[in-house]
Amino acid sequence: MTEMASTIVPAELGCLDVPLSIHKRRWRSAFVTIYCSRAFQSFFQSVSDNNGFKLDKRILTQLVKEKSLGKLQELGGVEGITSALKTNAKLGVCGNAQDVAHRIEAFGSNTYKTTAAKKFFHFVWEACQDLTIFILIGCAVLSLAFGIIEHGLSEGWSDGGSIFLAVILVISVSAISNYRQHREFDKLSKVGSNLQIEAVRNGIRLHISIFEIVVGDIICLKIGDQVPADGLLLEGYSLEVDESSMTGESDHVEISQSHNPFLFSGTKVVDGYAQMLVTSVGMNTTWGEMMSQISSDTSEQTPLQSRIHRLASSIGIVGLLVALLNLIVSKIYYFTGKTKDKHGKKEFNGSRTKMHHVIIAVVGMVGTAVTIVVAAIPEGLPVAMTITFCYAMRRMIADNAMVRKLSACEIMGSATTICTDKTGTLTMNHMKVTKFWIGENRVEEAYSSISSGLLSLIREGVAMNTNGSASRHTSGTGFEFSGSPTEKAILSWASLELHMDMDTLKNNCVIQGVEAFNSHKKRSGIVIKRKVDNTMHVHWKGAAEVILAMCTSYHNASGDIFDMDDAAKQELERIIQGMAASSLRCIAIAHREVSAEEQVDPEQKTLLKNNGLTLIGLVGLKDPCRPGVKKAVEDCHSAGVNIKMITGDNIYTAQSIATECGILKPGQDTISEAVIEGVQFQNYTPEERMEKVDNIRVMARSSPLDKLLMVQCLKQKGHVVAVTGDGTNDAPALKEADVGLSMGLQGTEVAKESSDIVIMDDNFASVATVLMWGRCVYNNIQKFIQFQLTVNVAALVINFVAAVSAGEVPLTAVQLLWVNLIMDTLGALALATDKPTKELMENPPVSRTEPLITNIMWRNLLPQALYQIAVVLTLRFRGSTIFGVDDKVQDTLIFNTFVLCQVFNEFNVRKLEKNNVFKGMLTNKIFLGIIALIIVLQLVMVELLNTYADTERLNWGQWGVCLGIAAMSWPLGCVVKCLPVPQKPIFSYWEVKKYIRTPVKL
Repeated sequence: MTEMASTIVPAELGCLDVPLSIHKRRWRSAFVTIYCSRAFQSFFQSVSDNNGFKLDKRILTQLVKEKSLGKLQELGGVEGITSALKTNAKLGVCGNAQDVAHRIEAFGSNTYKTTAAKKFFHFVWEACQDLTIFILIGCAVLSLAFGIIEHGLSEGWSDGGSIFLAVILVISVSAISNYRQHREFDKLSKVGSNLQIEAVRNGIRLHISIFEIVVGDIICLKIGDQVPADGLLLEGYSLEVDESSMTGESDHVEISQSHNPFLFSGTKVVDGYAQMLVTSVGMNTTWGEMMSQISSDTSEQTPLQSRIHRLASSIGIVGLLVALLNLIVSKIYYFTGKTKDKHGKKEFNGSRTKMHHVIIAVVGMVGTAVTIVVAAIPEGLPVAMTITFCYAMRRMIADNAMVRKLSACEIMGSATTICTDKTGTLTMNHMKVTKFWIGENRVEEAYSSISSGLLSLIREGVAMNTNGSASRHTSGTGFEFSGSPTEKAILSWASLELHMDMDTLKNNCVIQGVEAFNSHKKRSGIVIKRKVDNTMHVHWKGAAEVILAMCTSYHNASGDIFDMDDAAKQELERIIQGMAASSLRCIAIAHREVSAEEQVDPEQKTLLKNNGLTLIGLVGLKDPCRPGVKKAVEDCHSAGVNIKMITGDNIYTAQSIATECGILKPGQDTISEAVIEGVQFQNYTPEERMEKVDNIRVMARSSPLDKLLMVQCLKQKGHVVAVTGDGTNDAPALKEADVGLSMGLQGTEVAKESSDIVIMDDNFASVATVLMWGRCVYNNIQKFIQFQLTVNVAALVINFVAAVSAGEVPLTAVQLLWVNLIMDTLGALALATDKPTKELMENPPVSRTEPLITNIMWRNLLPQALYQIAVVLTLRFRGSTIFGVDDKVQDTLIFNTFVLCQVFNEFNVRKLEKNNVFKGMLTNKIFLGIIALIIVLQLVMVELLNTYADTERLNWGQWGVCLGIAAMSWPLGCVVKCLPVPQKPIFSYWEVKKYIRTPVKL
């Protein structure tokens, strides 16, 4: 057979071995057909995989990650990518449900994978790690084994099985509580990360959730915003971002279309404003990959929690000593033959006693000792803290306050000074232009009384020198405005009263340079070139006195220009002061034409001139005070909290608003230095600042540095300071303060991340509510401490006295575990859910060095504990004689009376100082429900679970006796609260104070 030549031709999915024979042409024809069909199939499959988009998400991801300008140019630049993503650079994406779903399918959603949440069994395992639980389980196993050996399965399981069931119940309650806390914090974390982003869709600016962003979206960015996804700069001016969260470098990075148009998710805008095109979202961004590896930490321990743990440890040590002493005494009584069984015979008879009986007795002693430790150790204190914080945080969200840092809840209750902003916090932040002055004359009908040339200049300045927008509704009726409240007010006035067409003006001009507004310079400027004649013009807008200082001339209503001499300048300053005294924010607008010589002069570093301007006019904006602010300020004053207003407005506007809100009292003015300007505060010497800072009520024309300086001075003087802030530059003051409060509506993301609590409605009344909640948290925890210590003191003394005198404790292991459950979880839940009351705002702030257990609490708890001790010990040693019952019923009476005493005492601790403990009780359905649940469960324990709880059924008379004895704690509580207490903490005389009175550095 003749060997035939062959060739290997590469194909997409393998190789074709084509023999060169007389059928060569047919083979080639077949190969071409197969190859081409596969190629076309691969192409269409690729298109299908991208859902009709020309770019793959992997290409877009690598483009931004690598900052590849070369690759960007190959793809047609930003314009080419915009087109490939089917996005209109002006109108954005379509934005309907089908389009959004299509983009999510092609490029993914703007969410990232998170570490798996801890399962319930994780918390069960954690609860089992307690040493006392291990000992109890060991005791239960031995008790169960020996009980079955001695009495058989039908009767021998009861003691050991009861302890097992009690341990399971304690573990379950602890695990459920911790699991619910974990889930609660996870929910709060998700709420905190759900940022609102401004996007352009179908030509309309609207706010959407950060999780709703899709590839192709156009996002509007301004100072303080977090970049929500990876993308490219479409257009922007003076844009700088902080990439330290990604690179660790603190230097700000300039973003420009020519050199660096790449924007990374998670970075912060520190200057300028821009529009970006989203190219990658979610897990396709570097930020998404980083965040997926981070799990939220819910193990934060607050200063109060640290004090609680130290207190619990101290009580636990005392309980351990009592339990150890009880064990020693019990063994002595047992091995000396002083203990008797239920038949009245000695339990230990030397060598005649069987070994397993001795082991059972010893196991019972150890079990009782361990149970005393369990009952003595106040595990309920951490549980109460958890429940209180979770409940308070959930309710604070309903009251428009989202807690980002747990410790802020408690620290806010100790606040002595609140430094608050004006705009949006004390005022409505709904601004409206109410006055307009041109030169020295007020203009009522601007459109009809101003010359056409000047009117065109005003429209041009308003339309171009803004980062807001004004667009007509899709229906054609009315306008849609976006931007800051000040921007929206001016745009609304220009559009509705001056008939400004923003889109036309923007199309007729080309922007040459921009200086974005910031809180330090208090101005913004823009230089533009008109397409019609190629002339360049500079427009400025900002705080009236700032812009006025840049002007050398001014217009009148006819459009004529006059030099600004001293007399004219003084008159204009008087007009500005008059508007400010009427609580108006005064904004000036000015203009200057850039000459041809200045345009070509190479020494000119910038065309954005800030001198030699011509003043066009003064705009007065009214921002009324919020309803309820004056009442909230009065409540804070009555609570011993000073309010200081720190604002960027001029001193006359600030003084007028402060007086209206009640911050400034009549007669307080600049003479008493209650009202000063930021520059004046900076110019003080450190000694002068420390001397005068307490008297300052209003600081006007302040910068973020002034706010930071005031916070530092107040903290040095021992104040607990809370500060509100909404701008990026407020971040240092928010971090420096004991509690930073950022604004949820107008606050930047930088400010929110620097704060401890976010005020979601930007309302000062909500700040006062947070103050009240802070006091409520502390007060509720003090209530539970008093309740817990009453039971601890009573239980320990009762067990100690009974063990020493009779050789056995009156309460069994299961009964003590049941009492422990009432204290730890149900009691904590009942007391932790009390809502804030006005009474809390009648007391001065709680000092950070004040003892956790006050003299008032000791006065309340010691008489109650002594009463319970007296009652139980009387029943223990004389109960059978008094009531004519056997030992089993007597022990049940002791158990039932002791539990009911705790139920009635729970009412007493609702009010630490007031006698009317029932006030507001009907509004707390959780409290009433838990009390009812405890009584029902106690009824079940006594009447139905006799074998389990080692109890006997009681008759109606015996129940009445138990209730009557327990109810006596109410009149006792009323009498005790009439007793005076010394101001000086009683434990300040002994070294014991280091356990209870621990100063906390906040």
